[in-house]
Amino acid sequence: MIIDLSQIQDKPKTYHLHLAEDWWVSDVPHDQVQGLNGPVVATLTIERIGKRFMVRGNIVTVLMLQCDRCLGLYEKELKGKFQLFLEPVVESIEAEEDVQLGEEEMGIDLLPGHEVNLESIIKEQIYLSLPMKTLCKHDCMGLCPICGTDLNKQICTCHVRRGHPAFQVLKNLL
Repeated sequence: MIIDLSQIQDKPKTYHLHLAEDWWVSDVPHDQVQGLNGPVVATLTIERIGKRFMVRGNIVTVLMLQCDRCLGLYEKELKGKFQLFLEPVVESIEAEEDVQLGEEEMGIDLLPGHEVNLESIIKEQIYLSLPMKTLCKHDCMGLCPICGTDLNKQICTCHVRRGHPAFQVLKNLL
């Protein structure tokens, strides 16, 4: 859904989005978000503040994530609030020209023109809500580094050496 920000003047405008499960399409290989297990329900309010626009929103959905340790899929419910600032840039900036941003501009998304795609904002906020390491459970055992068995489902008989591999040679000196 593309919104023309020049239409928002004195009063804030609120947009309600209901995006189906098949909306999520990732073009990133090995993406943490493998899909959705339910629709994305989002409410975004856009308010003009001088030459900038403040976007406040709520997102509710169920994500299908890939565990970083065992590579299994699991569901994670997302209920998030966010706030961001947008500023349309009407001057032409050359691609190779260096532009120095001040501290007050670091928290602002600069837009080329007066249009913003609300679905892009939602997707960005979903990615920003993810933890650095996604785990199906806090005590996930992961995969055996030798045979690849999912240690959450069964115990393998492989002998895993403890310690850093660079020091394994030192053990042989004894």
